[in-house]
Amino acid sequence: MIVPGEFAEWRSRVDGEEGRSWVAALPELVRQLCVDWGLTLDDTPPEHGGSGLVVMAHRRHQACALKVSWPTGTTADEARALRTWDGAGAVRLLGARPDIGGLLMERLNQRRSLRGLGLWEAAEVAGTLLRRLAVPAPPGLRSLGEIADDMVERLPSRQRTLGDPIPPAWLDTARGLAADLGAEDHGTLIHADLHYGNVLAGEREPWLAVDPRPVRGRPEFSVPELLWTRADDDAIGSDADLRRLLAMLVETGELEPRAANGWAVARCVDYWLWGLENGLTTDPVRCHRVLGALLG
Repeated sequence: MIVPGEFAEWRSRVDGEEGRSWVAALPELVRQLCVDWGLTLDDTPPEHGGSGLVVMAHRRHQACALKVSWPTGTTADEARALRTWDGAGAVRLLGARPDIGGLLMERLNQRRSLRGLGLWEAAEVAGTLLRRLAVPAPPGLRSLGEIADDMVERLPSRQRTLGDPIPPAWLDTARGLAADLGAEDHGTLIHADLHYGNVLAGEREPWLAVDPRPVRGRPEFSVPELLWTRADDDAIGSDADLRRLLAMLVETGELEPRAANGWAVARCVDYWLWGLENGLTTDPVRCHRVLGALLG
């Protein structure tokens, strides 16, 4: 197995020498998991996101996807979430080795995601999934209250370090909204990385969510990525179109409009800064556009 160069470069840039060492160990980790789970790797290149590598395999006649993630401790949370959903709206978990970041899952179609659908059709599917995934959270997940507290405390210093790229009024609004919404813990399991690329075509169901990065709180937290990841879509010709997209997600997801709008503002500010901190160029611009549409 050859680790994709783009993935190796990203992990090395974000995590330095520790990241380079982990990337070098990945082929042996994959080999170990294949032995433990009785897998045979397919002759296809690995897929990857920002933190995990996915290789296609078979266990006897069953097609599987083997994911090995950067060891941050989130694999155990991901396994908890996938077991809780048990295939209802999300990929089905077949095995877990959180100690080394390994997850074995059913095979979905990696070549077909909601990115390939027109925006409005994709948003309707995503909003419906958002509601289906909003079930009681298992114990042990990080709460939105903790995330909101971190935003309120750290946004000003991150803003100063980067040279104050965000209008101060927008930053203050984001902190206020995070403080208010973080206090509202609904105890719901949340897919906190629900963008269009993380919904893949399946056989059991037409579309299934992957890579949840789960937290506990209220489902409106999942809305912002469904805004900023397609803020520059051809279907978005104006601020009114972005507000229409938000309204569609609220309606199909049966969400509370105030909370959806509030988390969109707070998370767009947070992600704008994160993007600049990690050398991204496109996503900060997208966040700027969403905030302009929602705050004026």
